[in-house]
Amino acid sequence: MVEKVYPMTLEGKQKLEDELEYLKTVKRGQIVERIKIARGFGDLSENSEYESAKDEQAFVEGRIATLENMIRFAQIIDNGNVDADEVSVGKKVTFIELPDGDEEQYSIVGSAEADPFSGKISNESPIAQALIGKHLNDEVTITTPGGDMKVKIVKVEHQ
Repeated sequence: MVEKVYPMTLEGKQKLEDELEYLKTVKRGQIVERIKIARGFGDLSENSEYESAKDEQAFVEGRIATLENMIRFAQIIDNGNVDADEVSVGKKVTFIELPDGDEEQYSIVGSAEADPFSGKISNESPIAQALIGKHLNDEVTITTPGGDMKVKIVKVEHQ
């Protein structure tokens, strides 16, 4: 079976490693303590504190497994052989929508570190897929669920 590769920046991998360390060293202990306390409340079949702690434990253990897998199959992005003005994973791209000129800026990252609310979009997103491989001053049509939009790339920079 071929495992999925997770392209990411070195910073993104470090963030995942930090989260994994926190979950293993801090959060697990907190949950175990909650379970101990909840057991003291008596009948486990009607103990909502116990059920809540067990649910959180299952979630955290699932997240730990996910993080370990993502870190194990991380592929660090190397832009050394990519033109300076070419859009690729690990770069920040600024474009204007045509014809009205609204400017947008995104960092293109691997899906593991995507966070649209902070301007980091996945390389698998429609916007990133349309922009990757394009260059400064290229005009690109991006097909999104909301319809097509035409943009002009006005800035490409390393992160």
